Amino acid sequence: MNVRVGDIIKLENNQFVAADLLLLCSSEPHGLCYIETAELDGETNMKVRQAIPVTSELGDTSKLARFDGEVICEPPNNKLDKFGGTLYWKENKYPLSNQNMLLRGCVLRNTEWCFGLVIFAGPDTKLMQNSGRTKFKRTSIDRLMNTLVLWIFGFLVCMGVILAIGNAIWEHEVGVCFQIYLPWDEGVHSAFFSGFLSFWSYIIILNTVVPISLYVSVEVIRLGHSYFINWDKKMYCAKRRTPAEARTTTLNEELGQVEYIFSDKTGTLTQNIMVFSKCSVNGHSYGDVQDMLGHKAELGERPEPVDFSFNPLADPRFQFWDPSLLEAVKLGDPHVHEFFRLLSLCHTVMSEEKSEGELYYKAQSPDEGALVTAARNFGFVFRSRTPKTITVHELGQAITYQLLAILDFNNIRKRMSVIVRSPEGKIRLYCKGADTILLERLHPVNQDLTNVTTDHLNEYAGEGLRTLVLAYKDLEEGYYQDWSERLHRAGSAPEAREDRLARLYDEVEHDMMLLGATAIEDKLQQGVPETIAILTLANIKIWVLTGDKQETAVNIGYSCKMLTDDMTEVFVITGHTVLEVREELRKAREKMMDSSRSMGNGFSYQEKLSSSKLTSVLEAIAGEYALVINGHSLAHALEADMEVEFLETACACKAVICCRVTPLQKAQVVELVKKYKKAVTLAIGDGANDVSMIKTAHIGVGISGQEGIQAVLASDYSFSQFKFLQRLLLVHGRWSYLRMCKFLCYFFYKNFAFTMVHFWFGFFCGFSAQVRCWLLTLAVGGRQFLWESRAQKRIPTVYDQYFITLYNIVYTSLPVLAMGVFDQDVPEQRSMEYPKLYEPGQLNLLFNKREFFICIAQGIYTSVLMFFIPYGVFADATRDDGAQLADYQSFAVTVATSLVIVVSVQIGLDTGFWTAINHFFIWGSLAAYFAILFTMHSDGLFQMFPNQFRFVGNAQNTLAQPTVWLTIALTTVVCIMPVVAFRFLKLDLKPELSDTVEERGAAAAGGRSRQLAEGNTLHLRRLRYEDSGRYSCSAGGRPLRSLRLLVEEPPETPRVSCYRRSHDKDVLCEWPQRAKPSPGTRATLWVKRRFSAENATEQRCRYFSKARKFVCRVKVPPGADDTKPLVVSTCVNNGAGGSAGEDRIITLSSVLKPDPPLNVTVEALEKAPQRLRVNWSYPSSWDPRFYWLRFQVRYRPEPAQTFTEVDQVTTTWLDIRDAWRGTRHVVQVRAQEEFGHGTWSEWSREAVGTPWTDPRDLTSEMGPFSSQFPTEDGTYWVTLPPELFQEDDAADAGGAVVEASARSTASPYAFLGIALFVGIVVR
Repeated sequence: MNVRVGDIIKLENNQFVAADLLLLCSSEPHGLCYIETAELDGETNMKVRQAIPVTSELGDTSKLARFDGEVICEPPNNKLDKFGGTLYWKENKYPLSNQNMLLRGCVLRNTEWCFGLVIFAGPDTKLMQNSGRTKFKRTSIDRLMNTLVLWIFGFLVCMGVILAIGNAIWEHEVGVCFQIYLPWDEGVHSAFFSGFLSFWSYIIILNTVVPISLYVSVEVIRLGHSYFINWDKKMYCAKRRTPAEARTTTLNEELGQVEYIFSDKTGTLTQNIMVFSKCSVNGHSYGDVQDMLGHKAELGERPEPVDFSFNPLADPRFQFWDPSLLEAVKLGDPHVHEFFRLLSLCHTVMSEEKSEGELYYKAQSPDEGALVTAARNFGFVFRSRTPKTITVHELGQAITYQLLAILDFNNIRKRMSVIVRSPEGKIRLYCKGADTILLERLHPVNQDLTNVTTDHLNEYAGEGLRTLVLAYKDLEEGYYQDWSERLHRAGSAPEAREDRLARLYDEVEHDMMLLGATAIEDKLQQGVPETIAILTLANIKIWVLTGDKQETAVNIGYSCKMLTDDMTEVFVITGHTVLEVREELRKAREKMMDSSRSMGNGFSYQEKLSSSKLTSVLEAIAGEYALVINGHSLAHALEADMEVEFLETACACKAVICCRVTPLQKAQVVELVKKYKKAVTLAIGDGANDVSMIKTAHIGVGISGQEGIQAVLASDYSFSQFKFLQRLLLVHGRWSYLRMCKFLCYFFYKNFAFTMVHFWFGFFCGFSAQVRCWLLTLAVGGRQFLWESRAQKRIPTVYDQYFITLYNIVYTSLPVLAMGVFDQDVPEQRSMEYPKLYEPGQLNLLFNKREFFICIAQGIYTSVLMFFIPYGVFADATRDDGAQLADYQSFAVTVATSLVIVVSVQIGLDTGFWTAINHFFIWGSLAAYFAILFTMHSDGLFQMFPNQFRFVGNAQNTLAQPTVWLTIALTTVVCIMPVVAFRFLKLDLKPELSDTVEERGAAAAGGRSRQLAEGNTLHLRRLRYEDSGRYSCSAGGRPLRSLRLLVEEPPETPRVSCYRRSHDKDVLCEWPQRAKPSPGTRATLWVKRRFSAENATEQRCRYFSKARKFVCRVKVPPGADDTKPLVVSTCVNNGAGGSAGEDRIITLSSVLKPDPPLNVTVEALEKAPQRLRVNWSYPSSWDPRFYWLRFQVRYRPEPAQTFTEVDQVTTTWLDIRDAWRGTRHVVQVRAQEEFGHGTWSEWSREAVGTPWTDPRDLTSEMGPFSSQFPTEDGTYWVTLPPELFQEDDAADAGGAVVEASARSTASPYAFLGIALFVGIVVR
């Protein structure tokens, strides 16, 4: 169909959109239609598009025929999410946006038909504008091969020149003497011209040194490796029925050379299955449920989930654990109701009701779906929407809101808003978005609530939860009408439409009222921590590039073991300016250099120093560091004058986390590493925002997850879980690199061994490139050939012409392909157990220019022996019948046979993993050689083709001579023995890790192999927990038994500390563990009354890996006496023995340790410049109805480091009366039982506040001087003479030093303050 701009076309359900269309009308009400955009952005969920109201009624073809509107729009571009234009029709103009467009590549769904006006067609469509030329990725081995082939071609030319010069000299000196019966060819009149022709002849003869078939063989091997990846059942996800897929065949060996991995977080490290976990509403946090130990529910057993049976429309899959939130909904808390009302209205979710009461939500993101589902379960059920209305069932009552405007979400705004009119006529804006954006747009009256909510947000982010802030704003009717008109005009503007709309959005989204915040849990994928730990051991550096906030990303970093407590330091870069970022990077580098006194030792460090990739000595420092940088700081760090400093600092760190980054910044970071480090990079992600990063990296890996398939479509490899990356690199990648390197080394070796024989032969045939019989007769001592009657004929080179043809095609092609496809040095289990095996690929040790020249040297050495040993033997050898053996064909058969046998033995030595295919190809190639050889010298072929196969019976006669076989055996041994000797010496003197692992073979993971006499006992000493594993026993090479050994170290002596959060709580006793205990470790605690004969109560203790400690719960019966002493005993046992701690005598009152006070705030008191009001609340674990707490408050002015403490505070507030004017103060509070029982709690979180100040007021007082008018540096020093003081104060002979601090740049006032202060002191 020839679609042109201006055509009106009709689409039916499930049809592809053929061009970029302006939707005019559809079969659905209000001109709606539903589309699927998987071909554009990879998202499989449906999206809604709507015709403008003025054209939505043009459903009749007759009306469409009369449609004569004119569209003026933007020029063709590649922005899929933006469109700007204006429709002029009936003397009116109507703004057009992306919501009115159907783009090429979409599929019409759930809509019977629709009509559209073609705006862009053909190459002008946005789909075609995005289909730019794809950058072809090549591996480092490809680039090296291209260089080596050019070198080989140059070497071929050099050999041709040498032999051509030799031919010219020989013809001039010797050949001219035989012109009578061996004249020059017709047209050859001089020795120089003969040499010129010989040059081209030798180029043809020696062309086999140029590996023409190399590229074909390489692609065959790569294809086999790709199939191995596709067929790997261990990379198949049964849950999603998704296998691993190699989407390219050109990058397999580069998987074995990766040094840097750049990973997205959401959906890549995490599951991207969002669960509504916690929320903060009006300053109250919901979702924290404590287990029996008083810890948060993540560490213990959860109680029963909240019962939503009251709601018939609840989603049965949704679970929440805090019943207090549902109670607040049922009690009619207006803030909670408004909270869930916002969640049910502010979204773009589509609702589909498959059956009565069975709702199915289609959300553009999992976050949005989780929030709407949460509102649904708590009684605020989103039921349906139209372009102008949203229907919600609020606690069973259907309410329809008029939808006035939608302020879309984008990566710049980072927020979304809707404006709705309630049935009562009230207009309200609901907004949700990132905390960094939304908190700046709140009304000042929300300050106290903002502080509390910010604490909750930090707590949620610290737990790795994804957070959003919710707010609302009431709009007056008049203001909204005026704003709506301006919005309509901005939407119709032909230029700068986006900027005008952004300004209007920003205007209405100010001075909002804070409702609360949401926290969504996105759990780690299975196996992520183990995968990252193993990849780190393989010397692969992992950088996480995420759009989440810093606290969330850092928490995920600790969860997946990128960040550990054992790290020397974690640097956090948060500067907002270029100078701040530069200074923070400089300090980080200085700390790393200061803490690393020694620069390391050993082979690996020397290797690094000699590597061209090392651009900074920072890479050789001792210690483990991590770097965390925010998006705004990264923008400065990526500038041209700072990018090298940032890269050096980041590359010296073990882990790097970049937070709040954009898709463009992800690609820039990858490009930066590629540009300066020259290292192989791999990018892995699952969403459309990761496509640029995936395309920029050397290798792109797509995760087929919840965010569509666009990342998969742009990737080189894809699978469904991050843990498969470990197997892709350490097994398939390492094997592919190993196989390709061994293949290339052998390929160059066999080609040079084959071709260089021609070169040596040229020195004995007059450099003619075609041998005359008499020349060889002279060379072998004057003896004549069997076929001297053909002396005048030109005969081929040293090999038979058919041998030259079949050498690379039949005799040596299949064995080397089998090795390149199937070979492996160690089994896959060993590759996973020993990540250090991966390092040779990173250092490019197995095939480089040095290895290439070694292979060439071996090939030349083999060719020398291959020619000169038979030549020397044949000089004086005779047949069994006494006839001369030295004829050309016998010599050719001997050399060719020696060559085939030598290269076959060589590939047998190179093969590390024998399969039936290897055996068949190697020995089959040898058998094929002899079969073809005897066939070509048979009588049958001679009778059929007498001119082609003239040497009847030559092979049979030659190979029947013992001298020939002895010559072949001697040649083979001399060629192979140096290689075997070198490899044995290397294996014994300097073995590689792969040799060691291969030698251990069936030994245990610890690598111990002992020889035992029958009946002996094996004693293993100095074992550690890491030596645990499976060991095998064998006798005479025959395996006897396999056993699994668990090595347990004696447990640490427990040092117990007990505490009790409240009088009505049980006692918790705990002790830390330096090392993780073995699985067989059991910890027990006994409690009994002192001086009592009753038996002790036994308590089993649990180990909490996150806190690295054992925790035991001591149940306290109701009414127990707090003053009676108890004896607490502990014991830890495992297979290595037991360890008992010292008995501890406690009383229930002595171990009281409350939690820190909550909600600490600092307020300024109006017209009180030296006073601050501190407020706090009791911890949630303490019940003040029966027992009170006393508090201790400490405060300090910034930047002072010493605190002033106030004791014996019994209220939950305190007035500070000596605060420094105009100075911010830091305040902390802690609590203790009112009668002093037990210990003080930990200090609360720091709260800050500044006293009230009056710019007109200037006062001075004894002690620290404070003013509202500081100077530039804020500090003055005044020295007073001793005589101004009284006698009692004259002890300080050096005078008194008084510090005066001012708070303004107005210097006259500062000097006035100093003078006034000095006067008061003197007086």
